[in-house]
Amino acid sequence: MNVLHALLATVSVAALPGLAIAAPAGGPVRNIVLVHGAFADGSGWKPVTDILTKDGYSVSVVQEPLTSLADDVIATNRILDRQNGPAVLVGHSYGGAVITEAGANPHVASLVYVAAFVPDEGETVISQIKSDPPAADSIAPTADGYLLVDPAKFPADFAADIPLADARFMALSQVPWNSKIVSTPITAPAWKAKPVYGIVATQDRMINPNLERSMYRRAKAKVTEIKGSHAVFISQPRAVANVIEQAARESR
Repeated sequence: MNVLHALLATVSVAALPGLAIAAPAGGPVRNIVLVHGAFADGSGWKPVTDILTKDGYSVSVVQEPLTSLADDVIATNRILDRQNGPAVLVGHSYGGAVITEAGANPHVASLVYVAAFVPDEGETVISQIKSDPPAADSIAPTADGYLLVDPAKFPADFAADIPLADARFMALSQVPWNSKIVSTPITAPAWKAKPVYGIVATQDRMINPNLERSMYRRAKAKVTEIKGSHAVFISQPRAVANVIEQAARESR
C-alpha cells in the first residue's frame, strides 16, 4: 500500500504544470528545445541532437501535431514546462511561428530560427510567403483540408543537399499540415522581448532566403548564413548546432 500511495503522489504532483520542475533563475543555459516545421517531424533533428548531446547539452524534441497553431504551441509549452532551468528554443520553418508564440514561456532564454518564419503580431505564415514568394511551388491541398508537398518534387524543393534516398523517404513520411494554420495570426511575438538568432539557408526553395534575411533583420537577430537547402538542419548539423550553442552561451 505504501508503494501505491507513493506512486499516486508522484503522479499527482507531475500532473500539476510548473510544480514538478521549477526553473531556477540565472546560470548558464544547458537546455535546448527543438521544434520541427511543416511536412516533417522531430526525427529530422537527430543529427543536431547528437552533436548537442555530445557537447553536454540536455536536448528535448517537440513532436507537435501540425493540427493548429494553438495545438502546436500547447505541445511546445508542454515540453518547456518540464525543463529544469532556462532553455534555448529552436524552430525550423513553420516552427518559427510556433516558437514566436511559445517563446513567451518563462523557461525560454533565447530563440533560434532555422530557415524559419518570424511573424509579427497580426501576421500569418501565408502573408509572409506572399510578401516574398519562394522558388518552390509544390505544396498542394488534400481533400480534407491539409497540405502536403508533391512527393516527386520534395527532394529538389525541400532537401536537395541530402542523399536522394533519404529525401525520398522524407517525402513519403511527411506529416500533413492543417491548411488553417497558414492564415492564423500571431498574437504575441516573443522575439520582441528575448534575444534572437537566425540561420539563413542560402539555397532554400521553400522559404525565400531574402525573406529570411528581412524577417531576421526586423527581429534584430544575430544572423548566420549557411549554404544549404531548407533541410539545412539535416545537411549541415554542425553549423546549425554551432549557432544554437552560441545562443546558449550568450543567454546566461
